[in-house]
Amino acid sequence: MEKRKLIWYWIITGLLSFCIFFGGLFQTLQLQGVIQGFKPLGYPTYFISLIGIWKVLGVFAILVPGFKLLKEWAYAGIFFAMTGAVISHLASNDIHPQIIAPFVLAIFTVLSWYLRPANRKIIAVN
Repeated sequence: MEKRKLIWYWIITGLLSFCIFFGGLFQTLQLQGVIQGFKPLGYPTYFISLIGIWKVLGVFAILVPGFKLLKEWAYAGIFFAMTGAVISHLASNDIHPQIIAPFVLAIFTVLSWYLRPANRKIIAVN
């Protein structure tokens, strides 16, 4: 069972990391399609790059061994970014199929966090 859990962890974490990394990279580079996707939300353009940089750094934090506390913060940040994207689209009445991606990535974030191996967790000592 533990091996199956580890396989699912890496599948979900790999998909999550791929999507968040390239989404963050495209935001950092402010590609035209990304800018158009943010327009209905009303955020300033500099915010796109800021979110992108944090996403790329978050992926590194999740994938690099060690740094358990940093991983916790990275998972939280990615979860907040993804759920914030869904809420922002809903609040601005920009309801398109594109809000499915951040919703699914929020779920993948929780699954990756839950399935992570013990050597990637902070263990409470009593």
